[in-house]
Amino acid sequence: MGLLAERGYVVQPFKIGPDFIDPGYHRHAAGRPSVNLDLWMMGPAGIQETFARYSAQADVAVVEAMGGLYDGDDGTVEGSAACVAQLLQLPVVLVVDVWGMTTSAAAVIGGFERFDRSVDIRAVILNRPGSPRHVEMVLRAMPEPMRCKVVGYLPASDHVAIAERHLGLVTPEENRQAPAALAAMVASARENVSVDHLIQRVAASRLPIVPPTRVRAAPTRRVRIAVAEDAAFCFYYRENLRLLEQAGAELIPFSPIADSALPKGVGGVYLGGGYPETFAGHLASNRSMHEALAALTRAGGWIYGECGGLMYLGESLTGFDGCTYAMVGLLPVRSGMDRSHLAIRYVEVTTRTATPLGPAGLVARGQEFHQSRLLTVSDADPLYATYDSIGSHATEGFARERVVASYVHLYFGSNPDIAVNLVNSCP
Repeated sequence: MGLLAERGYVVQPFKIGPDFIDPGYHRHAAGRPSVNLDLWMMGPAGIQETFARYSAQADVAVVEAMGGLYDGDDGTVEGSAACVAQLLQLPVVLVVDVWGMTTSAAAVIGGFERFDRSVDIRAVILNRPGSPRHVEMVLRAMPEPMRCKVVGYLPASDHVAIAERHLGLVTPEENRQAPAALAAMVASARENVSVDHLIQRVAASRLPIVPPTRVRAAPTRRVRIAVAEDAAFCFYYRENLRLLEQAGAELIPFSPIADSALPKGVGGVYLGGGYPETFAGHLASNRSMHEALAALTRAGGWIYGECGGLMYLGESLTGFDGCTYAMVGLLPVRSGMDRSHLAIRYVEVTTRTATPLGPAGLVARGQEFHQSRLLTVSDADPLYATYDSIGSHATEGFARERVVASYVHLYFGSNPDIAVNLVNSCP
């Protein structure tokens, strides 16, 4: 993405699946917001429409896979990169880790090619070869038609490594080495990947023809909504923000870590997910922000929190180190980090009561991914009835007065009325 942008192309990034961190790095590489493509949350028509709309103003679209090419839901190909590539009629650039392999790399690539011949593997990039000599041995072992697909390689290098922690990579908002790592990646690609060869291999592809979606009426009112954007809160689906803007919202960024007050004139606050546990001390000490959030609800404004936002709106947060920090206290819950616990699931929610999200019975889809638990809950009815992608039923979330929060990251595109309802709920 960075190399194509450097060459002057307008690059539109996409990420398969519900991930937030990779799209953050995409944005830095391409200079444009990255957009998720997820079959569970969007459905086939939603993927096609979203891809076509965001790609319309770009020269090239780059879709990063989730997992391997054929790795989809519950051991199937459903929702996988291969599935999405077929749905969008896109060619595939296969990235093959060749560390420690020579002739076996040809067997791996050949296996991918033969596994499903309807998947159009148009180009190959060799990842992590140890030296140019290693690349020569790998190429020499390939038959000529396969060798012609190889457009270059990215050699193994510590300079392009991105650190990991619980739940994934360190976010670009926290990673001070991100600019240097991106520069090193682009420099390596510039030297070892032929953009001209890549373009020649994939340029014949065309976007699918997608029926136009229903056009919503122009918004009847304009409101200001504050969106938490800092190192603690940075997980948002681009479509959620777009739909809020389409419904009439002016989105104003603010930092629960650093700002002492909310932006002026806001009628609602959107607290997305992220890593509040990493900044719990800073969040706890910013009491003026706690007071500003409480004052907003007293004035008739709403607060909507997802995952990290739920943890922040509760009474306290206990970190992996066992230290407990006071949070905003607008919801009667206490949360704590637990290394032995991992919640990861797709969910469909049905609201059990009327909230700023909409009336009781509103249905939407989303996902959970967290390593925290609710340690105590008092005097609160669940916000959602849920079932997940394997059919389990549960309850989730909380609503108290004008404060709504849960562990679920909702995808507003699964029910665009959510954005309209949030805008209309602003005082």
